Amino acid sequence: MKMNEKHEAFAEKTAPQLYKIGMFAQMNHITIKTLRFYEEQGLLCPAFVGSENGYRYYTMNQMADIHRITALKQAGFTLDEIKLINQGADTTSLLTSKKVALLRKIAELTSQISVIDGYLYGPAKALDTPVLIRKIPAVIVASMQKRIDSYDELFSFMPEMGAEMERLGCQCALPEYCFTHYLEPGYKEDHILIETCEAVTEKKEDSALVKFRELPKITAACIFHKGSYDNFPDTYAAILRFIEENGYEICGNIRENYIDGIWNKDREEDWLSEIQIPVRVI
Repeated sequence: MKMNEKHEAFAEKTAPQLYKIGMFAQMNHITIKTLRFYEEQGLLCPAFVGSENGYRYYTMNQMADIHRITALKQAGFTLDEIKLINQGADTTSLLTSKKVALLRKIAELTSQISVIDGYLYGPAKALDTPVLIRKIPAVIVASMQKRIDSYDELFSFMPEMGAEMERLGCQCALPEYCFTHYLEPGYKEDHILIETCEAVTEKKEDSALVKFRELPKITAACIFHKGSYDNFPDTYAAILRFIEENGYEICGNIRENYIDGIWNKDREEDWLSEIQIPVRVI
């Protein structure tokens, strides 16, 4: 045909190629049973059904429908949700809701993995010292700061703090919560600035020795330590390794929570402390 010759319009468009259900199932790597189920659920109906023999036929264009159904199933959508999308529901809203649900699931699974890692990374992998990520609520504390010459002096001034709190009319909160902050960065062997805090039911008027404030709630990596404080470095090594390997970073002062100690336990091996390190996801 020459370029200047007039083109004749096609009388009719070519009919689409029809594929029997078995061939169409093979083309899409699914079973005939699945295609029949999709038809029953109203998700994907054949393009043509033989009136005499009831044979099902599909077209090449319907492969895109199969791929969409498969992709949405892999994303966690139910068949009812996929049906809503096929019927013209707000796809963006449904996808956003599904994403939020999946993110919640990821957070739940991450928390479960953290518990397992806590057992794996505890000192000597002991099952009684897992690292846990948990919420610590806001707390009103009476606090006293002091610079001590060594860690052996850590508890020597607590009776003085207790006497001052009693004079001020303080009532300790239940459960009891007493912990120490180290107020200067890095490890120091002497001339250590610390702050000891005791949870109380309400603030009182500050005195020269004891101050009152409310500490905000925190998310913290927590691990228990049993026995002598001389072994704290091993426990710290475990919790710091956990923080680094699980995508967290430290975002506040470390707390050493003293639960049982020389004041109520005769044996050193019965002392119980908890290290709490404020963290956030990187």
